[in-house]
Amino acid sequence: MDARSRLLLIWRQLPFFVWLVVLWMLLWGQLTALALVTGVLVAVFVTTWFRLPVAQMSGRVNLWYGLVFVVTFVIELVHGALSVSWEVLRRGRTRAAIIRVPLRIDDDLIMTHTAVAASLIPGSTVIEADRERRVLYLHAIGMRDMAAVEGQRRRVQRWEERIVKAVGSRAQLRTIRDGGGPVADLIDAGGAS
Repeated sequence: MDARSRLLLIWRQLPFFVWLVVLWMLLWGQLTALALVTGVLVAVFVTTWFRLPVAQMSGRVNLWYGLVFVVTFVIELVHGALSVSWEVLRRGRTRAAIIRVPLRIDDDLIMTHTAVAASLIPGSTVIEADRERRVLYLHAIGMRDMAAVEGQRRRVQRWEERIVKAVGSRAQLRTIRDGGGPVADLIDAGGAS
């Protein structure tokens, strides 16, 4: 492997590496220098010793939409924590629902990032992922009516959009911008594999 190929490989894997570090910091709930350093060490260990298949990254990173993703994530994290607190403290029964969320992008990494983002926000967690049909199933609390269910479904689909805008390929970005339908609908119609 020549130097240019090696640099290209590192560039394409950089978002995955950074995501591992961010995930490590989120798992520990600390945004400290120690969490950053240990996250980098863990990411180096994982990517060196556990030979994962090479993830096909788009090679496109939009820093603006990455910042939008992070800021929106923090806001939703606080909102989710407050909503769960309210559900626990208020009188009456807490209502929950299992929600089917069809995704529009046929890509493992986008699906994984969407599932992780949806699960890290308090109040919902992914309980199943149908990889073939690109459908996430979430358990969510605070679902009083169908409008709340639809709202939660749209929130998860907006996470998919934000992720695609930040790190998706140009073709994926076109699919989002053109309002492409869910992958499961294409499969049902016999138009996707």
